[in-house]
Amino acid sequence: MPALYVMIPAALLIVAIAVYIFFWAVDSGQYDDLDGPAHSILFDDQDPQHKAAMDEAQHANEAKPDETPPHV
Repeated sequence: MPALYVMIPAALLIVAIAVYIFFWAVDSGQYDDLDGPAHSILFDDQDPQHKAAMDEAQHANEAKPDETPPHV
């Protein structure tokens, strides 16, 4: 029984710290964008506007009919 006098306040203190850390993380933006970093590896770092595919498609349409596009 005397152990409960120590363990219950210790458990409440740990829960209070965990809740404080959770709300701090939410307020500081830790959970704002979970998908962005995972998808950012799919884009080319050298082209910040990500227009490389559009430029390549335009050049392919401008190619002569008997000429194959460079990406084929």
